[in-house]
Amino acid sequence: MLEFPTWRKAFLWGVAIVGMLLSLPSIFSLANLDWPEQLPEPTINLGLDLAGGSHILLEADRADVAATRLEDLEESVRNAMRRAEPRIRIGDVSTADGQLSFLLDDVTEVDRARAELETIMNGTGPVREWDLQVVDGQRFVLTPTQAGLDNAVDAAMEGALRTVGIRIDGLGTREPTILRQGDTRIVVQVPGLQDPEQLKELLGKTAKLEFKLVERQASAEEVQRGFVAGGEVVPYAEGEGFPNGVVVQRIGGIDGETLTSAQQSFDPRTNEPVVSITFNPDGGRRFARMTTQYTGRQFAIILDGEVISAPRMQEPIQNGQSQISGSFTVESANNLAIQLRSGALPVDLSVVEERTVGPDLGADSIKQGMIAILIGTLLVMGLMIVTYGRFGIYATVALVINVFMLLGIMAALNMTLTLPGIAGFVLTIGAAVDANVLINERIREERKRGRRVVAAVENGYKEASRAIYDANVTNFIAGVLLFNFGSGPIKGFAVVLVVGLFTSVFTAVPLTRMWVAGWLRKTRPTDINL
Repeated sequence: MLEFPTWRKAFLWGVAIVGMLLSLPSIFSLANLDWPEQLPEPTINLGLDLAGGSHILLEADRADVAATRLEDLEESVRNAMRRAEPRIRIGDVSTADGQLSFLLDDVTEVDRARAELETIMNGTGPVREWDLQVVDGQRFVLTPTQAGLDNAVDAAMEGALRTVGIRIDGLGTREPTILRQGDTRIVVQVPGLQDPEQLKELLGKTAKLEFKLVERQASAEEVQRGFVAGGEVVPYAEGEGFPNGVVVQRIGGIDGETLTSAQQSFDPRTNEPVVSITFNPDGGRRFARMTTQYTGRQFAIILDGEVISAPRMQEPIQNGQSQISGSFTVESANNLAIQLRSGALPVDLSVVEERTVGPDLGADSIKQGMIAILIGTLLVMGLMIVTYGRFGIYATVALVINVFMLLGIMAALNMTLTLPGIAGFVLTIGAAVDANVLINERIREERKRGRRVVAAVENGYKEASRAIYDANVTNFIAGVLLFNFGSGPIKGFAVVLVVGLFTSVFTAVPLTRMWVAGWLRKTRPTDINL
């Protein structure tokens, strides 16, 4: 009990001091004091309820999912008919009324065409995605099933949820709240972001990138009509300096899913902001084949249905790298790079609600929370000193160190403090002395049994530690489950609870034991006042 090696003392004091030092920037920030710029500044991130921020509600359109599925189905059907041996020729393809219909050139190919379509109709999910009907013995009509559409909407929303999260992380924001609401809505809350316009700009774009071969320039009438026979009309983006659009090949081209990276950079010739992109091996080969086969032709870089650039392929591009130029600022080029890195949204999202949460409520919440922490701490400290004397003093000092270490670790790990997290702080303060209460009461029992001071203290720490570790392991499991399955506010509470378990056990058991051992070795008391 009395033997504490120097290395162990240095380790315990070192951990405690480092933890307390890490808390200083956060304390300075909460007290509105200036922290020296030359020093590291790990601070706790404040949640939306404390720091304010932006709240946006996004909604997807089921009709957009249905239209995308129909477009993908058309390409799948054409590819399937083309790959059949021998090839099955089709014509008069239509996507009117939410159905895909086409005619077989040869009526005797009905059974073979039906067999080719069977895999497409069944899809990869647990339900049949398309119903097939043959009209007049020659026309095939594929109609989406309700169950298939529901599965597609759910998959699209899950993909959109992941993409939104990646895009917001690219902004450098910390601990945003991103949740699904109902079947087609997503709630986004970003602490500390007082201007929601940048967030709306980032999340409102699908970022569907396509590279397609240009057939010719489109007239104003064709752009207004939106389609031409055998091609697709795509307008120029606003600000690109072209009044109309281009006609591109409707099927084929290269999409943004083949990108591996996208970074904002500058054109070395003009010094204008651009987005440098890199394709994966498959995309690089397709891009090289396209630029080689059509050297001298224009290809359109299409983002969300608008042409942002239509350069002429002067020479083959073999290294799988290119750049996107347009009327970019540094900020807009960086936002586009974030969108492309995160991937295209599988469904268009529109903003149906937005609001900014001001920091005034947060300041009031912090003030009230700090008052609660201070009152709780003083009451617990007073009770411990009155009840246990010197051992109570050790417990109160450990409690103060525990609070500072908790702040410091949360700051070092870039964790976020929410209003429920402050409640977790108050709970941690009360629970932090539980270990010392168990230890001190156990020491009392050992003294009543007639054990000497050193033996009583040693047995008190040894026997009480079992109950302490068991209780904290149980609380740790509960905290992890709350964090994994809870939403934003519950997660804030769970974070403080879990981190507080580690700091409270550290300060209550090994740290106070070191202090008690030093006092016993120095004074050799024959009795203790417990």
